[in-house]
Amino acid sequence: MNSKHLLTLEFPKVLARLATYASFSAGEEKARTLVPAMDLREVRWRLETTSEARALLDAKPDTTLGGAHDVRPQVAAAQRSAVLPPAELLDVRDTLVAAQGLQRTFARLKDQFPLLSVVAARIQPCPEITGEIDRCLDQRGNVRDDASPELARIRREARIAHDRLQDKLQGIIGSPQNAPFLQEALITQRDGRYVIPLKTDFKGRIRGIVHDVSASGATVFVEPLSVVELNNTWRELQLAEEQEIHRILAGLSALVAGCADEIVQNVETLADLDLAFAKAKYADAIDAAAPDLVSIRESSTVRLFGARHPLLDPETVVPIDVVPDGEASARASGEHQPKPSAEPTHVVVITGPNTGGKTVSLKTVGLLTLMAQAGLHIPAEPGSTLSPFEAVYADIGDEQSIEQSLSTFSSHLTNILSFIDEVDGHSLVLLDELGAGTDPAEGAALARALLDHFRERGAMTFVATHYPELKAYAQLTPGVCNASVEFDAETLSPTYKLSIGLPGRSNAFAIAQRLGLPHDLVETARKLVSPDDLHTEDMLADIHRLRLQEAQARDAANVARSEADRLARQLRDRLDAIEEERQEVLAQARGEAATELEALRSEIRALKRRLQAAAAPVGAVSAIEREAEALEEVLSEPEELAPLPVPDIGGRPVRAGDAVWVRPLNAKGRIIGIDGEEAEVQVGPARTRVSRTDLELIAVPPLEPASQGYRAPAGHSPGEQIEVRGCTIEDALEQVDRHLDAASLAGLPWVRVVHGKGTGALRRAVREFLSDHPLVSSYEPGARNEGGEGVTIAKLVQ
Repeated sequence: MNSKHLLTLEFPKVLARLATYASFSAGEEKARTLVPAMDLREVRWRLETTSEARALLDAKPDTTLGGAHDVRPQVAAAQRSAVLPPAELLDVRDTLVAAQGLQRTFARLKDQFPLLSVVAARIQPCPEITGEIDRCLDQRGNVRDDASPELARIRREARIAHDRLQDKLQGIIGSPQNAPFLQEALITQRDGRYVIPLKTDFKGRIRGIVHDVSASGATVFVEPLSVVELNNTWRELQLAEEQEIHRILAGLSALVAGCADEIVQNVETLADLDLAFAKAKYADAIDAAAPDLVSIRESSTVRLFGARHPLLDPETVVPIDVVPDGEASARASGEHQPKPSAEPTHVVVITGPNTGGKTVSLKTVGLLTLMAQAGLHIPAEPGSTLSPFEAVYADIGDEQSIEQSLSTFSSHLTNILSFIDEVDGHSLVLLDELGAGTDPAEGAALARALLDHFRERGAMTFVATHYPELKAYAQLTPGVCNASVEFDAETLSPTYKLSIGLPGRSNAFAIAQRLGLPHDLVETARKLVSPDDLHTEDMLADIHRLRLQEAQARDAANVARSEADRLARQLRDRLDAIEEERQEVLAQARGEAATELEALRSEIRALKRRLQAAAAPVGAVSAIEREAEALEEVLSEPEELAPLPVPDIGGRPVRAGDAVWVRPLNAKGRIIGIDGEEAEVQVGPARTRVSRTDLELIAVPPLEPASQGYRAPAGHSPGEQIEVRGCTIEDALEQVDRHLDAASLAGLPWVRVVHGKGTGALRRAVREFLSDHPLVSSYEPGARNEGGEGVTIAKLVQ
């Protein structure tokens, strides 16, 4: 890629913005020097790496290169035997620690982010360097006492010598005899040696070496002779400490130099990861999407939907669609594929008023192409498609040069001549105001010749022009299409929208009239124009109006569809909420029923204990126990916890013989008799008195008692279940026989006989009876959730 054309398209400005999202200088350098790739696989790898980085930062936003530094200059210095200061050694350590952290992160996430994991796999941990630097230096860069045994000894002795020196000096300044001679009772330093301040008039009263005099001359700083030897000892230990520290730092620097290649590779790997993260952050900032890629060997493709210039204000920039003929409208109307054309479009001629957005459209196409080939997601809608071009040529802007005596026409032509022979089917060519700056007729002819040249070479070409001759050229030439930037004649301002398939209109008469030019002058000018040209302009106006109406209708349909989708989602949410609430109500009802059932069981057990404790007659106790056990068996059956039956909505009062639901017991029963506000109810084999307000009438015709000799008429279904718990064997078998007869006449496939578990006598009698019954083909125990051994399923002969 020629850097001149990249500069024309302002690609370096995009890279400068990208660099602001880098975490350290090596990543920033890679961002600023990024160049577009030309190989399809390389471009696809770059884009997919950016996509992985965006996904990683979305899933783990705390992923950073925290602490990384570009330590390549320090490593190079260490290789030249330089001794690195502690701060630079800490930078080396922090960089290696950051690299190790990212390596561990991607080792865990290699299945989710395979491309970034391949990059991170290049990291060399170098744990011996980080460990040794941590052992020798603290977080502030101070060399630790235990960095070496010699340093520990020197510092221990230096502390002892320092304490002795301080004690001696404190004795001197604390002596009452010396107080008159002291300017101040303090100890200070001059040239690395401890001294005391004496008044100039008494400098000979304490024998010593003068190291300094105050600016006023009133104070002299004297090292007493009695502490000279102590000062010397302490100073010698300081110098020995500095030498030992230098030796330790030299050793660490040599260790860094020994792993120079690994450290440099780590920095470059971190820079690659930092660049990927910077691309991801920049893509999020400009609301970008990854484009689809098409090999240029198949066709040179530029298909952009909702494309926005990345350097313009995102609040005001107008998105444009740059697509072959018919494809934009196909996408907007919801069609998945555009209609095939006779020949692929390779040349797009853009016309329209000045400042209408033609140049911005050209730059948007070129800049987004370069961004995609550099691995950057582009500010466009998903589904945009590009081909990786081997070269992008741009002749945009007024490049006239006074120094070179070049006019606008000459400068444009000179620029085009610099690449005219290099253009081929792998090139993208962007031309602004082609043929401008000279005689219009000759300029238009030259522009047509150049476009034919680029078309024959197969280059994807976009050209902005004012020449009307090129509109007709685009309309009549295969592989060439018109495009225009739209203009609002009402506001006299451009809309900056690009319309593919239609040439731009002049709008000169409309603009002149709205600006106040007299009507007769406008009409005179209109008569001077060829009728054919006027007719063409009128046709273009009608087409633009129809397109506007179509777009408005399409927008209204999209709004209606969106509203319908929103209402459908709202309805689904409401239905889900209702279903959830219904499940909660059912669960609560089941819980309350289970609680009441357990309470009833407790009462039954307490009743048994009281009867036994009261020493009641054995026969009475046994009878009550049998009734209690039968009632407990009724309430323990799982099918009794089925959803509550629907009560009769007729509203009539209950009466004897009615089937009712007994709320306190959560069970079905039959009214035996009514006494005022209470009713005596048969629940299974047990009887109980219940308030009439606690009964609900069940809207099912009650079965007549067996004693009345009731038999179901033919065709009347007696139901699939009969309960004989608590009955004697004779009564039970008689009821089962009648029920089987009625069920067979009704065509039921089976009958469920609920006889309970008890002692098993009734179960055995029922099953022996069923085994010989002519209407029964077979029988089997009930399933576990049907009552198990307390139920027998009799299958009827069909």
